[in-house]
Amino acid sequence: MPTQTATLGSGCFWCSEAVYQSVNGVSKVTSGYMGGTVENPTYEAVCTGTTGHAEVIQVEFDDEFVSFEDLLKVFFQSHDPTTLNRQGNDVGTQYRSVIFFHSSEQEATARLIIATLNEADVFSKPVVTEVSPAEKFYPAEDYHQDFYARNESHPYCFNVIRPKLHKLLETSVLK
Repeated sequence: MPTQTATLGSGCFWCSEAVYQSVNGVSKVTSGYMGGTVENPTYEAVCTGTTGHAEVIQVEFDDEFVSFEDLLKVFFQSHDPTTLNRQGNDVGTQYRSVIFFHSSEQEATARLIIATLNEADVFSKPVVTEVSPAEKFYPAEDYHQDFYARNESHPYCFNVIRPKLHKLLETSVLK
């Protein structure tokens, strides 16, 4: 089976990238931007919240090793999908919880998982994750790629990403 693509926004792409680079069956993770109105957005422009883009990761995966559903399980465990346009101290539409689907199957899976989470009251508030068709993906600047791997001693990496990774290691799909 050929490699498939998933595009997910769960706040800061530095955290998301590090999480998905640890998932068995994932061959590539690229930080970038999707969902906005400006061509070739820059990090500085996206951070203003005026371009409409979300910080996302584009994940290439082999579904013989990890399913899209498993990727979404990690997605919902690795951020708060109940806060609109906010993840921790990061506030704005660029940090929204969003699944950009690449097929009708991905859309159906995303909507079913969200409905199941809400019906089971898994979270104390309803899931507000946006589910939208994939649009043009703009890779983020080079210095954002592999950020955690290249900057493990950076305060954000040490204080935010590392604890998140340790918590998620309990998930069977992580390497």
